[in-house]
Amino acid sequence: MIPVFRPSMGDEEIREVGKVIKSGWIGLGPKTKEFEEKFAEYVGSKYAVGTNSATAALHLALKVADVEGNEVITTPMTFISTNHAILYNNAIPVFADIEEDTLNIRVDEIEKLITPGTKAILVVHYGGHPCDMEPILEIVKDKNIKIIEDAAHACGAEYKGRKIGSIGDVTFSFHAVKNLATGDGGMITFHDKDIDARLRKLRWLGINKSTYDRSIVDNKYSWYYNIEELGYKYHMNDIAAAIGLVQLKKLDRMNAKRREIVKAYDEAFKDLDWIKLPVENDYAKSSWHIYAIKVENGKRDELINYLAKNGMSASVHYIPNHLYSMYKPYYRKLPVAETVWKKLATFPSYPDMEEAEIEKVIQVVREFNA
Repeated sequence: MIPVFRPSMGDEEIREVGKVIKSGWIGLGPKTKEFEEKFAEYVGSKYAVGTNSATAALHLALKVADVEGNEVITTPMTFISTNHAILYNNAIPVFADIEEDTLNIRVDEIEKLITPGTKAILVVHYGGHPCDMEPILEIVKDKNIKIIEDAAHACGAEYKGRKIGSIGDVTFSFHAVKNLATGDGGMITFHDKDIDARLRKLRWLGINKSTYDRSIVDNKYSWYYNIEELGYKYHMNDIAAAIGLVQLKKLDRMNAKRREIVKAYDEAFKDLDWIKLPVENDYAKSSWHIYAIKVENGKRDELINYLAKNGMSASVHYIPNHLYSMYKPYYRKLPVAETVWKKLATFPSYPDMEEAEIEKVIQVVREFNA
């Protein structure tokens, strides 16, 4: 069975994990610091703070934005972590509709949903295709509204020649199937020194000095520390960071392979009138985490079942979050999202995908409804 996703790891990741294990320090330590510094340099951000998941990163990014009790304008077309993080902060998700082509949040929807209670706008770069950030930034100009970018899909993506992660406050995912994978993990990138200090405490239960700093950096094990606010057990560890450092070196090459697969699919499916291909707008360089087509003949579920019977997995990304039962209190009608999700199907795409696998996907898809 050809999977939708498969992590791309090899001997180098194994060697680096082995070094960490042999070092005797596998928790939050020097490798995490190195990964944070190199990741910040790669995306063009002043600061980066590693976490144990992207969900944790979102929780903390919204926490330092002080959204509690206020409204956060958000998208329904995302994994549920995005909007759970709003609720974790006791804030109110306000769902905006999406663009039909990119599946990203609509700028005109954001503008009309802003109220005196709006504290933040949470955008998601769906599938790795960046949102059009300039008009979104223009909307909040001279307003006390924070923009947070969920770039779980967009590691290595670019907006108008700038890496996603360089513009503002951005969260990344290093989940097992992401473009840069560490098994699990996340990162927050930003430019504010004061936020950096606060996030480092929040991810370690509010403690103002990490165990590594107390035992190594201070050149002694000092038992004293202070707790300045309620924090969480959200820090990254050096095993994940060691994998991340290797993956970071390979990221551009792996994303280039994803782009080659997209090109092969686009060429193979362009004459099928029942498929609408994904787009890449002029302002964007997608990381192509997801290759999501739209099935225009009403047979999406039949297609997925047919593919499974023929040795190929496919998936749906996503059920719009505002349709889940627990989000009923925040429901508002979103015509595009509620229509388009019923057409979506994600095809296999991952850096180690072999030519024979790509050809099989193309063959099986073309045979459906022939």
